[in-house]
Amino acid sequence: MRVLVGCEYSGRVRQAFRNIGHDAWSCDLLESEDGSPFHIQGDVIPLLSEDWDLAIFHPPCTHLAVSGARWFKDKLKEQAEALDFVRLLLSAPIPRIALENPVGIISSRIRKPDQIIQPWQYGHGETKATCLWLKGLPKLKTSKVVLGRENKIWKMPQSSERWKNRSRTYKGIADAMATQWGYQS
Repeated sequence: MRVLVGCEYSGRVRQAFRNIGHDAWSCDLLESEDGSPFHIQGDVIPLLSEDWDLAIFHPPCTHLAVSGARWFKDKLKEQAEALDFVRLLLSAPIPRIALENPVGIISSRIRKPDQIIQPWQYGHGETKATCLWLKGLPKLKTSKVVLGRENKIWKMPQSSERWKNRSRTYKGIADAMATQWGYQS
C-alpha cells in the first residue's frame, strides 16, 4: 500500500507503516528528525494528486487548537487559512484519509471528529485528547490500555522546541494506525 503521512517531521507514523512492509512516505516543510530517505521536505499540496492508497495528515494546530482560544480573535485570517488547509486535505482524491488534531475549531467549523483517542489507550500513560476525522477508515481500536494519566504534554515548560515536542505522535498510536489501517488494500 502507498501511504502518505502529511505534515509529519518526526517520521513515527511513516516508519510504523514501513516497518510492516508498506511504501510509506512522510512530507513536511521541516526536514525529517530521523534523516530518512523516505521523507519529502516541502509542501504536501502537490502530492495530494498522486496515487496514494491512504493518507494520514497532521496539519499544524497553532491556529486551530482550543488551547489557543484566548488568541482566536487576534488571528482570524490565519485561522481561516488553517481551516481552508484542513478542508483541502480532507477533500483530497485519496480513498482513505485520517486527519488528526487536538480538540479545536475544526469540530465546529468543518465537522465533529469521528473519534477522540488518548495516548493511555495505546501504551503511554499520558492524557492528550487527539481527534481523528476519518474517510474510508474504521475507528482505531484501543490496543494497550495502561495506568497513569499524566499531563506531561500540557505541563511542558515554555521553550523554542515546545511546539515540536507537543506535536509528535506517540509510537503506540502510530503502531496502531499501521497495524489496523495498513491491512486495507
